[in-house]
Amino acid sequence: MSRKNGNKVAGDCDSFQMESKAPEQAPNMEQKNDEIMDSEEVENGKSEPINPLAMDGAVTAPDGGWGWVVLVATILVLALTLAFPSCMGIFYMDLQTEFQASNQETSWVPSIMTSVLHAGGLGFCFSFQPAVTILGHYFVRRRAFANAMSSTGTALGLCTLPLLGNYLHTELGWRGSFLVLGAVLLNCCVCGAVMRPLGGPRHRGQHLINHRPLQLKEEKLKGRMRASWAGLMTALRRHMAFDLLRDNLRYRMYVVGITWMMLGFVVPLIYLVPYATAHDMDQSQAALLLSILGIVNIVVRPPIGLLFSLPWFKGCHTYVFSAALLLNGLSNSICCIDASFSVLLAYVVTYGLSMSVVGSLMFTVLMDTLDMSRFPAALGLLAIMESVTLLIGPPLAGILVDRTGEYFYVFFACSATVASSAVFLMVSFYWLDRRDRKALKGQQVPPQVPPQKPASGNNLIPQCQYRSVPTEGDKDKTSDSETGDITRL
Repeated sequence: MSRKNGNKVAGDCDSFQMESKAPEQAPNMEQKNDEIMDSEEVENGKSEPINPLAMDGAVTAPDGGWGWVVLVATILVLALTLAFPSCMGIFYMDLQTEFQASNQETSWVPSIMTSVLHAGGLGFCFSFQPAVTILGHYFVRRRAFANAMSSTGTALGLCTLPLLGNYLHTELGWRGSFLVLGAVLLNCCVCGAVMRPLGGPRHRGQHLINHRPLQLKEEKLKGRMRASWAGLMTALRRHMAFDLLRDNLRYRMYVVGITWMMLGFVVPLIYLVPYATAHDMDQSQAALLLSILGIVNIVVRPPIGLLFSLPWFKGCHTYVFSAALLLNGLSNSICCIDASFSVLLAYVVTYGLSMSVVGSLMFTVLMDTLDMSRFPAALGLLAIMESVTLLIGPPLAGILVDRTGEYFYVFFACSATVASSAVFLMVSFYWLDRRDRKALKGQQVPPQVPPQKPASGNNLIPQCQYRSVPTEGDKDKTSDSETGDITRL
């Protein structure tokens, strides 16, 4: 019996030790699995070194290195996405004739394309917005230059896509042209493949043993669904920058101005080719105007980016951006003079110069109004709001053409819209800067300091204050001074 009891006690002790060690073995198993997975990936040549700075969440922007590859990829993405809706003007008359549609109905094609590009849901947006966001994380000190260089992608697309579209239109018609252009746009996938996050990926292994009951899995799945829904609602409230729109007055003013600007900013690019061809200009010449616009942007944007990266222009980006936007709006009135090639060429050059500055500083001004950690959310909310005006701008212009029968009214309306938005941004930011300067001066006024008393009377305890005891020599001096005073009297 004693032997059996001893065995039983020993067995109970062993089982107790196994139970106590069980929770400690689970993380060891996971750690072991991770080590096995990492070792296998190292042997296969698939692992990448993890940046130690990424472990604590503080990642420093390289301002170079792989960032230059990301910059080139961003240029190509912007060339293929932002510039593509402008090419729709080449196929505008074909779409209108093919479907026997009015100007208002035909203009919905480029307006929906441009609006969805900014609002999200489809391929253009999934290429454009992540590219701009990732570029902002790779560059801080050279951010103005990087944004200016990336904006040359739009100019590159405006320079090449109209000529390519016109050639394809001549050879294949509008249906075949769309198929070829769709294949060209697939290069965005290649550009997205080189945009890796800072810090490198972290590899996790899978659990080798999983003996959870089915009921427990279902309850956990329901809990995850509830947590995911709550997390989604929290993300919408926090990551869509509604708090910035409420609390950050600079961001609010910028969003209002840019949203109003987009009502007439891209409309001239859509109606330039129809306006020129309606006045008996050859379509190849009209397409050449868009290419010249792109060439001007390519030539001007890099030096503009270098110029405004200098310390002299620190704090002045908003005013330069507003002045360029004002010139861009007023340049649309040049088209109201005449529809000849020389006049439209002068318009394209003026529009291209101002557009270069606007495109180079647009994201830089946005980054200056808020913290970089909130930039993706701020850009997303701005894109959603401006997509509304981008959606209704071309159809409103189409209604104006259908009612009046003339295209130059469209350019006049765009001139008033863009110029008014520029004035709004300039005045509002000047008022905000003036208010901040007054608040800063109020904080820098030094407080009135009361006059200091002698240290011997303030710093010493009354019982321990030093008192001088007069000596014999002091008494003689005192008597001499008193005698002198009496003789003066």
